[in-house]
Formats: sequence, C-alpha cells, structure tokens
Amino acid sequence: MLRDTWLIFRRDMLAALRNPTWVLIGIMQPLLYLFLFGPLMVQAMQGQGLTEVQGWMLLTPALIAQLALFGSSFVGFGLLAEYRSGVVERFRVTPVSRVALLLGKVLANALQAVVQAMLIIVLAALVFPLDAPVGGVLLCLVIVFLLAVSLASCSYALALTLKSEETFPALLNAVLIPLLLLSGILLPITAGRAPDWLYTVSRINPFRHVVDVERNSFGGDFTMDALFTGSVVVLVMAVLSLWWGTRTFQKENA
Repeated sequence: MLRDTWLIFRRDMLAALRNPTWVLIGIMQPLLYLFLFGPLMVQAMQGQGLTEVQGWMLLTPALIAQLALFGSSFVGFGLLAEYRSGVVERFRVTPVSRVALLLGKVLANALQAVVQAMLIIVLAALVFPLDAPVGGVLLCLVIVFLLAVSLASCSYALALTLKSEETFPALLNAVLIPLLLLSGILLPITAGRAPDWLYTVSRINPFRHVVDVERNSFGGDFTMDALFTGSVVVLVMAVLSLWWGTRTFQKENA
C-alpha cells in the first residue's frame, strides 16, 4: 500500500507542478484578506487594547486555517473531472490499493496546503510585524496539515457520493460559509464582545477550536488548556474523514 500511495502522491504532485493554477488561485484569497482586510482588523484590535503585533498574530494563523478550509474543500472538483474522463473507471481494473488512491491524493493536497501556508507566513513576516516562535509556527503547520487531510478526504468522499459538478459546489458553499463566519477567522468571537447566542453556536463549530489552537501555538502558548481541545478536535476530524473517504473509495472501486 505504501508503494501505491507514493505512486498516486507523485502523480498528483507532478500534475500540480505542471499546472500550478489551482495552487495560485487557492493562495490568492488569504493574501487578499492579509493585505486588504488585515490593516483594518489590526486597527480595530488596537482600539480594543491590543498592540499592532498582537493583531497580526491573531490574523495570520487564522488566514492559514482559512487557506486549508477553502483550498482543501474544493479538491473534489479534480476527482469529478477524473470521474467524467474515465480515470476512476480505469483505476478499477488495476491492482492498486483502494486506500492508496485516497491517501496519495490527500497527502499531495495536504503538502500543497502546508507550502501555501509557509508562503503566507513568510510574506506576512516580511511586510508586517510578527513575533511568532519557531516551535509555534511548526505546530501551526502541523495543524494545517491535519486540517487539510480532513477536508480533502471529505471533499473526495462527497464528490464521489454526489457525482455532480452542479450540486457539489452548491453544497460546499452552504456548509463552508457558516463554518467560516462562526470560526472566528475574520474576527475573534469572544465572550462578552459577541451576543451570547452567537458565542454559544460558535463553540459548537469544530473549526472554531482549530483556529484557537493555531492562534495559541502561533502566539507561543503551549499550555494544556491552550492546545488540548483544538488538537483533539483536529485529530478526531482527520481520523473520521479518512475513514469516510476510505469507505467511499473502496465501495466506488469495488
């Protein structure tokens, strides 16, 4: 299975390198938020008593989570294109592991998300004041990797389940927009500053906890209270998503 996973991983990475359009498109939205929305948010945070550095330390890791949220959720489009062109059908008659078909693609997507996240961090550090510890940045990238694995697995499973280029994006947007708004990516949702009902609903959103652990690790807070909940949430998401994706690939390629 490891050899098959490597072959699928290499295939998808080479395809991405030959046509990096989707990689560039995926990083554009976080960059626009960073350069066009960031100064406004940081100024608003300064009005609440935070320093400029603290404002950028809140926004940058959140935009990295946004990158994984949207970039990895739409990878199912590529699988739908392969399904329509008969690539998935051809894989059925090969001895390649059905689990490897998913893992190779998911790992390629997750690696691309990590590279994009690194580019955002470097650009933010060059242009804006950041004071993130190396260990915190590395942990933040690990969280991004696991989040991308989770979302890419769900995206592939959903694409194979729906098999519709029209239904797939409509359903994704209906789910992703509320998750984005309730995750505190654009503005932190804190008790006392948000309505009680909005704060309560946001705590149910698993991405809220992932964004929190990214911000805490980026800020150098490595205490159990700061990292435990978000780390457990993202690990559980990764395991459940891989299970769903694996079952879907095995049934589709049986």
